[in-house]
Amino acid sequence: MLHSPNRGWHARGYLPHFESTLHIQMVTYRQADALPKEGMERLRSECDEQGENAEVRLRKGVEEWLDAGHGSCVLNRPECASLVVDGWKHFDGERYQLHAWMVMPNHVHLIVQMLGGHALSDAVESWKRYTATRINRLLGKKGAFWLEDYWDRYIRDETHYQNAVAYVHENPVKAGLVQKAEDWA
Repeated sequence: MLHSPNRGWHARGYLPHFESTLHIQMVTYRQADALPKEGMERLRSECDEQGENAEVRLRKGVEEWLDAGHGSCVLNRPECASLVVDGWKHFDGERYQLHAWMVMPNHVHLIVQMLGGHALSDAVESWKRYTATRINRLLGKKGAFWLEDYWDRYIRDETHYQNAVAYVHENPVKAGLVQKAEDWA
């Protein structure tokens, strides 16, 4: 299903999304088994008790859970990670412009700006469908590989852009996987 590339805010279920070719976006999506339903329910329950900071705490809790390496973490395998990066690079410069990316063991981050008449939601759906099919085939598995939804945030200014790029590149260090970002393959 093709979507309007500049439809602004919309929701596909749980998370709100922002579609615009005028903004650079930071996108995160994760493997379906990276955060079990019980773990998410526990995080939500803990955050509900905290009141007004619940949304920020929930986001940080999800980040901590992902960085702890839950789930099958098959993106840790070079051949699986390469399929993800190759999928992103396929239409780079044509449908979107990639600015930064990182493949973590159970989730991915990228900073991207959509070009022309292409919508972010369509690109994410395409990346996930392509890589899920290829990775499942490689591993001899079937079923959901990626969680259905994704998280995105539009970049507001140059400082936000620099912070987002640093976050993406430093995520393996923050997760305790390497000492320096350049050591992460």
